[in-house]
Amino acid sequence: MKAVQYRTIGAVPEVVDIPEPEPGPGQILLKVSAAGVCHSDIAVMSWPAEEFPYELPLTLGHEGVGTVAALGDGAQGFSVGDSVAVYGPWGCGTCVNCADGRENYCLRAAELGINPPGLGSPGAMAEYMIVDDARHLTPIGDLDPVKTASLTDAGLTPYHAIKRSLPKLVPGATAVVIGTGGLGHVAIQLLRAMTSVRVIALDISEEKLALARSVGAHDTVLSDENAAARVRELTGGIGAEVVLDFVGAPPTVMTAGASASVDSDVTIVGIGGGMLPVGFGVLPFSTSVTAPYWGTRRELAEVIELAHAGAVDVHVETYTIDEAPLAYERLHDGKINGRAVILPNG
Repeated sequence: MKAVQYRTIGAVPEVVDIPEPEPGPGQILLKVSAAGVCHSDIAVMSWPAEEFPYELPLTLGHEGVGTVAALGDGAQGFSVGDSVAVYGPWGCGTCVNCADGRENYCLRAAELGINPPGLGSPGAMAEYMIVDDARHLTPIGDLDPVKTASLTDAGLTPYHAIKRSLPKLVPGATAVVIGTGGLGHVAIQLLRAMTSVRVIALDISEEKLALARSVGAHDTVLSDENAAARVRELTGGIGAEVVLDFVGAPPTVMTAGASASVDSDVTIVGIGGGMLPVGFGVLPFSTSVTAPYWGTRRELAEVIELAHAGAVDVHVETYTIDEAPLAYERLHDGKINGRAVILPNG
């Protein structure tokens, strides 16, 4: 079968032929319908050899949707032909966090060498993939798999971040979304569906700001050195009660902090390497700064329900599996507006 793999440190991903996997006991084989392309993959492929934590070659793709093709011995809960989404942050299944469905915060995953698909384990950017356990699958029913694949990260991650701040996302409050690409444009839709707040979107691209307006942003601001001042101007000098940074680069985290109001939440989701100083007098009083990771199993089911209700719609660009290296190149160059999705069997 064809697969997209990162094979050599510092090289671009390659489309290769590898054997089709067979499910072992308790495992499920999926025929992959769609796999999302994420900035996290580019970050992983930028790590130097001395910091690279995974074995190569690595089949990419941590956002996946497919149909059940075969069940390993003892696997239960699904039937061949079921359409499902893959929950990505696999955990041990037995620690207190996993028992609560919060496998994204598994206490033993690192110790046991458990990695998400596409981020250590073979991922969804292949014609077939293995899912280790039925608990890591969520039924999607009649949802479009192309639109649904990226909800497993680009939907789940902002949903998890927003849900943490719901007590502050009250009517009359303001939320700032920094970076309106794959995750950010979904975050805007989730904020509009889940709250009555004013949404201000920041990006460096007018094309992406246009996308932000089309999916519900009330105001858009060019993300430059004047962005925080513009946010304060739009909020009457108060700042935003919730700031979600989906870039996480040094300039954007500083903008995030400078845009925050008193008693606010600043949530750094992006992995751009920025750090925000925290201390008395550094940020507005009672500002909380967090860096959450992905989302819970239950939250993925909730995101899927929002999709069924028509509350969220991922803007996608589709590519064949042979075009996957081009998709990564376009993502790296900032040319993807929304989310790139690979169709391994399309």
